[in-house]
Amino acid sequence: MANILSPDALQFVVIGVFLLTIGALIVSHKRPSFIFSLTTLALLLCGAVDIDTVLDNATNQGLITLLLLLIISHAIDKTALLKRIARKLIVQNYTQSFLRLFGISFFASALLNNTAIVASLIGSVKQNQHHAASKLLIPLSYAAILGGTVTLIGTSTNLIVDSFLIEQGHPGFAFFDFTLFGLTAGLICGGVLFLLKDWLPTINPGQQTDSGYLLEAEVAPDSELIGNTVEQNHLRNLPELFLAEIVRNDQIISPVAPDEVIYAGDKLLFSGNVQKVEALSHIKGLCLFAEYNGLMREELTEVVISNRSSIIGKTLKKVGFRALFDAAVVAIKRDGETLSGKLGEITLQSGDFLLLATGKDFQQRNNITKHFFIVSEQKISRKLSSKQDWLTIGGFLTVVVLAAANVVPLIIGLLFFLALLVMLDVTSYAEVKRNLPLNLLLVIVGALSLSSGLVNTGVIALLTDELSSTLVHTSPLMALVAIYVCTLLLTEFVTNNAAAALMFPFAWALIETMGLPAMPYALAVAFAASASFISPYGYQTNLLVHNAGDYQYKHFVKMGLPISMVYSSIVIGMLNWYYL
Repeated sequence: MANILSPDALQFVVIGVFLLTIGALIVSHKRPSFIFSLTTLALLLCGAVDIDTVLDNATNQGLITLLLLLIISHAIDKTALLKRIARKLIVQNYTQSFLRLFGISFFASALLNNTAIVASLIGSVKQNQHHAASKLLIPLSYAAILGGTVTLIGTSTNLIVDSFLIEQGHPGFAFFDFTLFGLTAGLICGGVLFLLKDWLPTINPGQQTDSGYLLEAEVAPDSELIGNTVEQNHLRNLPELFLAEIVRNDQIISPVAPDEVIYAGDKLLFSGNVQKVEALSHIKGLCLFAEYNGLMREELTEVVISNRSSIIGKTLKKVGFRALFDAAVVAIKRDGETLSGKLGEITLQSGDFLLLATGKDFQQRNNITKHFFIVSEQKISRKLSSKQDWLTIGGFLTVVVLAAANVVPLIIGLLFFLALLVMLDVTSYAEVKRNLPLNLLLVIVGALSLSSGLVNTGVIALLTDELSSTLVHTSPLMALVAIYVCTLLLTEFVTNNAAAALMFPFAWALIETMGLPAMPYALAVAFAASASFISPYGYQTNLLVHNAGDYQYKHFVKMGLPISMVYSSIVIGMLNWYYL
């Protein structure tokens, strides 16, 4: 088809593909990865790009760096550090809770993936007993967005713009090119957000109808919980897990009061989302039922007790479950009923859901199908050893410091660090493959290909010629404002990564037309693409807290509009002062 279309017709086709891509991102419910994949195919079909260009885009250095960071962030998320901090963030004093939450989210997001930070902290905020979650979740998201703009690796958007710069033959961003502007704007906006705290809505969550699985954990003699109350131990702040009962000397304590003191040997009964069970494993001296049966593993098997099973009407203790099935029960769930008491003493019924940690012989036992229907396999995060914890955190910080000091390039440091994590058994090849962000890869390759198509067919050159006469008398500041505002408006309708990818080619055309320095305009695109405060849909962290806090669209508009105005004014003013 490339031989059939004239150059002028090809330009119209590429412009049409560009406009259709933006329209689909705004109005379609399809994933951006799907839309950008179609964009790439359309460009290949019409001859605007060739397959070599697409493959070159897929091996872009900035893109590879981003993929390595996201894969490594999953390994760092396994460490105990953030989980221990999350339990202790929310206290009775709102100001202290706000400052703690904002501080940890802001500064952690400068180095780690900000979406992962919010996902890790959101459960503790929702479960806290002191303040309505809606008073803290928007600040949590905004803090992560602001913190992500402090360094090159704080958000995927920065690395996407970096990949575009490298594609144009520019050296790309240095590690701290964002820091002066991002740190200043972020801390000032944090202060404004605190001053506007009374604008945050108080939303009471709806009543939970499903109590989920019942999990049992025993307090060991050396536990850090002993002698402290439930509130002092922050056992009410666990993500999606609720402390339902305490069994002490065969006596059930329910409901559990905040001032109830924890003793050695107590059995703590939690109900909720069993996939959050790793939050319990990071509490020193708290041992899950399956752990003291010796079978706690990363992969769990969910089964339903068959109506033909002989274990119906018996307890796990009487059945001798471990010996009979080479499996230990992690948790039990019964539809339509709230379970009570120690797991080993619950009388089993037909239809009960059991979550099993299985041994090597489980699949070979010929009695499994007689007693159970296997429903699914569930993965939980495996607890790391103390040595693995420190090596993971220390290794990552070492890579960051070496990259920031220009001793070792970031991509090389991350590559060797990932290999080290595999060798230390912190992660595995299977986990690396599973955590590969394919959707983001397709978005960036599609966006880079679209940029290549706009350049190859002369659309950017045509735009440059048209702009020359218009912008010759325009000041660099007005050009900066135009780039920033266009990107900011676009990011409220499409995702931050898509907004950066779509706006960069036009920013680059403006830079070349006016003979301007690349850095302030590339930074403007990156900062504006991340400045999605007004809409719950433009940024991943906003979407996470929007659902968790039962917010309405108007709540983001009310809080986000002043934050966006302050943030934008500071960024534009400082970029103009520093570069222009």
